[in-house]
This record gives sequence, structure tokens and C-alpha cells, in this order.
Amino acid sequence: MNAILLEKPQHFTMTDIPEPPAPGAGEALVRVHRVGICGSDISGFLGKMPFYSYPRIPGHELGVEVIAVGAGVSNIKAGDKCSVEPYMNCQQCYACKHGRGNCCKNLKVLGVHTDGGLRPRFIVPARKLHPSAKLALDQLALVETLAIGCHCVNRGQPERGEHALVIGAGPIGLSVIEFLKLAGVQITVLDLSEARLKFAKETMGVHHTIQPKGDGSEIAELEALGGGGADGGHLPTLVIDATGSPKSMNNAFNYIGHTGRMVFVGIVTADISFPDPLFHSREQTLYASRNALPDDFTRIIGLIETGRIDTQPWITHRTNFDSLIGDFPSFTKPETGVIKAMVEVG
Repeated sequence: MNAILLEKPQHFTMTDIPEPPAPGAGEALVRVHRVGICGSDISGFLGKMPFYSYPRIPGHELGVEVIAVGAGVSNIKAGDKCSVEPYMNCQQCYACKHGRGNCCKNLKVLGVHTDGGLRPRFIVPARKLHPSAKLALDQLALVETLAIGCHCVNRGQPERGEHALVIGAGPIGLSVIEFLKLAGVQITVLDLSEARLKFAKETMGVHHTIQPKGDGSEIAELEALGGGGADGGHLPTLVIDATGSPKSMNNAFNYIGHTGRMVFVGIVTADISFPDPLFHSREQTLYASRNALPDDFTRIIGLIETGRIDTQPWITHRTNFDSLIGDFPSFTKPETGVIKAMVEVG
């Protein structure tokens, strides 16, 4: 069967691979129907994803159908439509034993460390499949994107009514916004792209947007949004940087108010640095957010099924398996207006 292989940065090929074997104990054979294109797919294509290894079959945002299951599998059955939790954790290390398999010491993420879903069929541990009888295949492929935002917001521990700043209004930033909305916070979004800010405000319903001018004036805007008053206002107490840009991540410390927290959800190859007097004087707290947890997938499927999350606006571009190699470079360019590209595999 054919598979799409990223041999090295910016070089895809169509390659022939063997059919997968029958599923073993605890495993499932799945047919891939949908693959969402994620920021890490783009970073891997551009050679900017630190955890990526080549050559690699990409694809970790997946909507699949179960073909067959192996012995001992009870959570899913043939014919089930599922979202895939693509984080293959060892279940034995300290992180796994403490419920943090998302950052397993021996973690292998589909499409990053090990081959992913840009192939018609493959074997996956059945415990990594999250079924839904209600969601469409497109929606199932979006669950993992949303899970990244869900876990990130959980790391930041938002308080109702708090002023939160999201830096970067790409797909991961938008998934963060979804869960900040559910948490009842006041949301400001900062991005260089006027089109993305318009989408965030008009479609996602955020409270405020800021397009920085490069002169630092956005700090005064953020303070004003934080209440103004005799002390000149207060900067956001929760800042989430979803840009995957070292320059943005270094600068983001300036936006955190006194006692505030920041979560980095974007991953970069470069070092991140900050002025220690700023960090200490405001007693800032910094968190990393990596991947997501099984409960995040369960929660998100329920939120979509009950209509609390509307996935309709997310998919702006489509392609199919045979056309992806030619179309993929356009998905790396924000000026094309892409929010989420979806690949129809079968």
C-alpha cells in the first residue's frame, strides 16, 4: 500500500510499504479516513521541530475506523469510528506511573518519533482509541488538536474572570481559546496577522485582540484592559504562548503581570531566555505543556457531542491523499488563510 513519507525537511515522497499484520493482543487494526495537518507537521516539514526524526510518515491528528481487534480488547470493536491518542507511552517510567504519560521518558508520538497516519491502514494499541458513535470523521481528527489546548489550559489553572492573554492565533492558539472560554476568563489575543485576529474575534468570540506594532505599545494596551486605575493597570495574570517562535517566547515574559503564570505550548529548537530581575520581581511562574492526557480526549468528545464546542469553523482547507504532497507547502503560509487543513485519506 502507498504511504506519504517525509524523507527529510521539505521533501515528501510517495512510497510503497507492506500491509500491516493482524492485530496482536491489546491491539487494533485501523483504517485511516482523516488526517489533520498540525503545527508540528509544518515544523517537521520545515526542519524546525526538535523531537522530529527522519525519514518519517507524518500524521497524528486522526479520524479512523476500526477494522479488527486483537485478543483482550474490550473498549472498541470492528466498525467503531475513533479519535487516536497518538502518544505511545511506556507505562513503566516515573511519569507514566504518576499519570503523566503525555511526557513519558520513552515517549514516541505517532508521526513525530514513529510512523503516523498518512497511510491507509496501521496497527495501534487499542487503549489509544477513543470511540464516538456521534462524531463525524472530521471531528474525530480535530480532537487531538483540541486536546493540546485543553491540557495547556489545565496547566495554567485559570480562575473565572481572570485576564488571560493568548499569543498566537493559529490552530493551537484557537484550541487554547476554546478552553479559556469554557473556564470563563477574559481573553485577549495577540497576533501579527490581521486575518487571524479577525477570525479570533468574529468567529471565536474573544473579548479583545491586539496587533503589535513593534514599538512595545501593546503593553500599555494590556494594562488598560487589566483595569487601569491609579497603579496604571495590571498586566494579564495568565499568558499562553502558542506561537512556536523563540522571539515571541522570549518577549512574552514582559506581558506577565505580578504573581502571574505563563504556559509555553509551542516547541522550538532554540534556547529561551528572560531577564531574571523581571522574573523574580513579579514572582512569575513558568509552565511547559506537552501533548495531552486520556481524560482530555474523553472530555473533548463529550463537549463536541453536546454542542459545547463547535468544530464547524475550524476546517478551512481540504486536500486528498494523492494531492497532499503538492498542496502541503501552501499550508505553511499564513497568508493563505489556513486555520486547519484536513486530508481525506479514504
